[in-house]
Amino acid sequence: MQKKLCILFLTIISLSSKAADFDMNPTMQRAYLEIIKTNLGVGRTILENDKTNNGVKVYLKSYADLIQLLINEEKSFYEQFIDNQVSRLEYLEKLDKKSPYNRFLQAEIRIHTAFVKLKFGHEVKGSWEIIKAYKLLEANAKEFPDFLPNQKSLGLLHILIGSTPENYQWVANLLGLKGNIKQGLAELQNVIQKDPIYSDEAQLIDYLIYAFILKFTPKKLADFQAFIQQHPDNQLFIFFGITTLMKEGRSEVALSIMDNRKLDKNHLPFPFLEYLKAEIYLQKGQYQIAAKLFQNFLTKYKGFNFLKDTYYKLFLCYWLNNEEVKGVYFLEKVKSVGSTIVESDKAAAKFSENYLNKKSIPQKVLMKARLAFDGGYYDKALEILNSYSETNFDQASDRAELNYRKGRIFQKMNNFPQAITSFERAILLSENQNWSFGASSALQMGYIFQSKKEKAKAKSYFEKSISYKKHEYKNSVDNKAKAALNEMGF
Repeated sequence: MQKKLCILFLTIISLSSKAADFDMNPTMQRAYLEIIKTNLGVGRTILENDKTNNGVKVYLKSYADLIQLLINEEKSFYEQFIDNQVSRLEYLEKLDKKSPYNRFLQAEIRIHTAFVKLKFGHEVKGSWEIIKAYKLLEANAKEFPDFLPNQKSLGLLHILIGSTPENYQWVANLLGLKGNIKQGLAELQNVIQKDPIYSDEAQLIDYLIYAFILKFTPKKLADFQAFIQQHPDNQLFIFFGITTLMKEGRSEVALSIMDNRKLDKNHLPFPFLEYLKAEIYLQKGQYQIAAKLFQNFLTKYKGFNFLKDTYYKLFLCYWLNNEEVKGVYFLEKVKSVGSTIVESDKAAAKFSENYLNKKSIPQKVLMKARLAFDGGYYDKALEILNSYSETNFDQASDRAELNYRKGRIFQKMNNFPQAITSFERAILLSENQNWSFGASSALQMGYIFQSKKEKAKAKSYFEKSISYKKHEYKNSVDNKAKAALNEMGF
């Protein structure tokens, strides 16, 4: 009898220990909330003061490291992070395999590793981490179909795989990756509606999917703006809100959110927000303010991405302000700083080479209008271009760009007749040329007729946009046109 009681007692202790392997208790929840606000010091202190052996704590330490590396891009910390991730995975693998948290947290750590590797330019290694995470999450979903946190990350991966361009789908199929956008969105909604811990993170992911993969409706964008404004002390949410609003041509709203955010000494310094503020002032045509903000960013930022782009934009600040000599000094710097991992740095390097070697000298008026348009300052953009006609430009490519820029402005102002006239002229001027203006104009014409429910005309313009053989934005334009054709059932 005594022996049986002893065995029972040891079994209870063992079960209790296993249950404690993964405990998203109030302490862990508090640390998680601080970390996603970028209050990394506070979050890490909470974790260090907790003396339990908890797999959730290991995951949160990874999360804090992820945010630090994505913001600061510290090369000295990168290798240490990779070593730590290996140790963290080894630790988690030894914990309770009957818990749904086991594979979920392993997958989360692999996703963290993937994001950092991709940020540091290791695309193949980062992609393999994503594949391993997907396999873990899929296996977990089969065994624990009602485990909500799993659906947050698996939903994201289902959407990313489901939106893979058609010509790359065979790779996903070969690797056993199955994606479905509708399924992924439903999984995210489950978490948003039912999981009190991960609901905000899942909601942010949902909005970002619409921003960068699908399309924002006016209501969805308004909801996103309200969501960001409800979290004035969450620096991470604010960053994504500002970048998304700028992408959607709402720079003035983004600037207001930036100026009204509530930060304190606990927030991790985030110099890139100053870069974004500088970009908005560049769009507004306030070049001296923009230049000062870009230079402030450079003094605080220790990373390697967006350096070429920043020096290129410093060039624009002076060049557009008719200070060419100062401008060229900054453009020369583009050749020797930073990396070409992100698209904006690649574009800055190409612009610098073309300008300095006299291969291509852009027109200032077209650049000013483009910047104003990008920020959503449509009246200002139109005012800049209204004094110009095709006769003011010697190069046919500039005349095509003039019409494309006018077309985009009229389109955003819902003046479709004038937008169509301008786009048609840009298409005509771009025939048999390698410029992007004809293909991009045809794409926008497709969108206009799609919105007017004129499917046959929309189809013809989407197909025309694909027909252009070589131009700078070939992949982007083709993918958007194909997606629109699929949406309409063609």
